[in-house]
Amino acid sequence: MIYQAPMEGVIDHHVRTLLSALGGIDVCVTEFVRVTDNRLPRRVFTRLCPELEQGAMTPSGTPVRLQILGGNPESMGRNAMRAVAAGAQAIDINFGCPAKTVNNSDGGACLLQSPHRVESIVAAVRKAVPDTIPVTAKIRLGFSDRSSYLDNARAAEAGGASELAVHARSKVDGYRPPAYWEYIGEIRQQAGIKVIANGDLWTLDDFIRCREVTGCDAYMFGRSLLARPDIGLQIRAYCEGRGYAPMNWQQVAQLLHTYYHTTKDLYPAKYLGNRVKQWLAYLKLSYPEALAFFERIKRHRDPELLEAEFQRQLRGNECHAA
Repeated sequence: MIYQAPMEGVIDHHVRTLLSALGGIDVCVTEFVRVTDNRLPRRVFTRLCPELEQGAMTPSGTPVRLQILGGNPESMGRNAMRAVAAGAQAIDINFGCPAKTVNNSDGGACLLQSPHRVESIVAAVRKAVPDTIPVTAKIRLGFSDRSSYLDNARAAEAGGASELAVHARSKVDGYRPPAYWEYIGEIRQQAGIKVIANGDLWTLDDFIRCREVTGCDAYMFGRSLLARPDIGLQIRAYCEGRGYAPMNWQQVAQLLHTYYHTTKDLYPAKYLGNRVKQWLAYLKLSYPEALAFFERIKRHRDPELLEAEFQRQLRGNECHAA
């Protein structure tokens, strides 16, 4: 199974719609809803996850899990229940975010310093929502080091999580290579629940090596899904023993063009094109044309100029000859 990883401020419902329509993704996960001591209103959940109004699925029918983040078990349980009332069909709990502002507010990876807190938060959410609603969690291998990886995995399982996504680094490791897949393999051997491997899965070859190391049958892609939007399709074709031609730059540019038109009216004129430029920062890791495109538009805010540059990319031959 292929999971889309949550990425705060990057993968929103517009991106989920495009990527899930492209194919190769079995499950999407939202950006986190920050839970404090307040009872969140329905609009907080539906603003972040408008798919709740459509059975918690993208327009193409891919299930979407609502992710919550916080350190108070009672509040997490109470708001998970409210999320379900708003239409959530699965609740995911964030124990992986490494951002300093999040960790300083008692959320994300800082909770990995206390496995008993991980267990109590998962247990509170599990108790609060109906048995038919899956409760899942995402962790890193630890906070200041990787020594607590099994303790936190066991804590999530003991609390009642039915699946566990593991980013193969500690909080202090950040996103620096390498990813320590061997720890995920040990967690999978020890755990009685599904374990989802995450971290440095940039290419089909990375997937093949990770599968050999971890033995997992589920994988989560975040930055790499933005760098190679069809990586899920590549993996599916490989696993089914059939050929597949990866997307070329013109196909990717068309996807990006659709995204631009979908989102361009949602932001003030001074920010026009910023989300496209953000996505190009990931695409340039796989497509050299993305870097050239970024250089052409990085200072543009005028819609006519942006559209003209898009058309150059979509025509392809002219772009290469320029």
